Amino acid sequence: MILPIVAYGDPVLKKMGEEIDSDYPELDKLIENMFETMEAAHGVGLAAPQIGKSIRLFVVDATPFAEDEDLSEEEREQLSTFRKTFINPIITEENGNEWGFEEGCLSIPNIREEVFRQPEIEIEYYDTEWNLLTERYSGIAARVIQHEYDHIEGVLFTDHLSALKKRFLKKKLTNISKGDTKVDYKMKFPLKKR
Repeated sequence: MILPIVAYGDPVLKKMGEEIDSDYPELDKLIENMFETMEAAHGVGLAAPQIGKSIRLFVVDATPFAEDEDLSEEEREQLSTFRKTFINPIITEENGNEWGFEEGCLSIPNIREEVFRQPEIEIEYYDTEWNLLTERYSGIAARVIQHEYDHIEGVLFTDHLSALKKRFLKKKLTNISKGDTKVDYKMKFPLKKR
């Protein structure tokens, strides 16, 4: 089932997500719905807060990046199968010199800005079988994870921007909250007049 994506300005996007356990109600169905919602919106990641649930869960599918000719063969190969669910993740390490990349967000449609992040991470998380895993990622895969991880920490990509850049975007962000933006997927706008 395709769920509405919560737009910028909703308080759930600024809350720290809570850990869940294997008894979380209908978790498999929720994960399935999150993948379906993400795909319908042509996203590469979706965190639970973006569908109104303040829990530590996100899904990623960065396989579309595997077609990017600018990436190394090794990175394209890694991304070709990069479709995962992260439950109760913790980024334990971030390494390397920060690099800029233009990011967007399904909760902040039609805005893309350069965000600087470290290129390598180590993350500990549970998979859908409740196996505890520790994995290392780099490049685009690391960036997608860092972006979604921010969501469960109550951080948006716009929080990484300079004060000046935020001032320039203020009106656009307010319009998104009001639903005054064009999107081709289901959204829930916090300030939309009924």
